[in-house]
Amino acid sequence: MSSAADLLHLHFETFVDKHETWKTLITDDLLWELPYAPSLGHPERLVGREQVLHHVGWFIQAVEDFRFHDVRIHAFADSSMAVAEVKAEGLIRTTGRIYRQEYVLFCRIENGKIAFLREYFDPVRAAHSLDEPIAPAPQQAE
Repeated sequence: MSSAADLLHLHFETFVDKHETWKTLITDDLLWELPYAPSLGHPERLVGREQVLHHVGWFIQAVEDFRFHDVRIHAFADSSMAVAEVKAEGLIRTTGRIYRQEYVLFCRIENGKIAFLREYFDPVRAAHSLDEPIAPAPQQAE
């Protein structure tokens, strides 16, 4: 069985250029949490293959020449979990702006496939590149 660290390496190697291979790395019920995405008008959670592939398809079409670099993967004692720090860059097709981002991804695998991702990124960088406003934070109940 592959470890989460191994699958994260494959995730970064195949996400864009070998997308059909990437699809084989994920479970049908993958849960992908994006805690900062709502500030861009995107969902906070993607549940299941259909939602994940829809969102990933949008991203791949929106960004040209997207590349990950400076990948640092940290394995946990439990080989079913790992975390990655990675930088990425690409060109936003609609704005012509360069998108530079730093990500932190937590990963958990089940039965040799990615079952859970939690992705942290800077929504201000994304908003600037996409020429999108940052949505106001939801009001907290007192």
